[in-house]
Amino acid sequence: MTEATKSLGVADIQKIMACIPHRYPFLLVDRVIEMDGDESGIGIKNVTANEPQFTGHFPERPVFPGVLMIEAMAQTAGVLVVAARGDEDMAVKTVLFTTIDKAKFRKPVVPGDSLRFHLTKLARKRNIWFYRGEAKVDGVLVAEAELSAMVM
Repeated sequence: MTEATKSLGVADIQKIMACIPHRYPFLLVDRVIEMDGDESGIGIKNVTANEPQFTGHFPERPVFPGVLMIEAMAQTAGVLVVAARGDEDMAVKTVLFTTIDKAKFRKPVVPGDSLRFHLTKLARKRNIWFYRGEAKVDGVLVAEAELSAMVM
């Protein structure tokens, strides 16, 4: 397929749940768009005020926890890896988060924000994929990290 005719994939919530085992309240990705195999993709999380983490983080001024942004990046990477494999390996049981490096949190994320997790593959070594992730709200970088995921 040429670059001009290449189509980018999309994973709705049903496809996401078929790829990774996470469920409410820990499923942190609502949709994945612009999937280019396991090379790159964008996960979307719509942050709402009624999410359980806001009862304690923080009740008077809710801020979406940075660690959950990193987890959502990892979930997006997991969807990319499993979706790209398709029916290649039906023995895939799960994708595990294995490393976090160079994590930085730049701006708070609050209810009403729409987070976009931009993931780009850095490398693959056997059953481990390495990604660079950037979390953005309205195009502004709010968090970033490098992470890896292992297919089991």
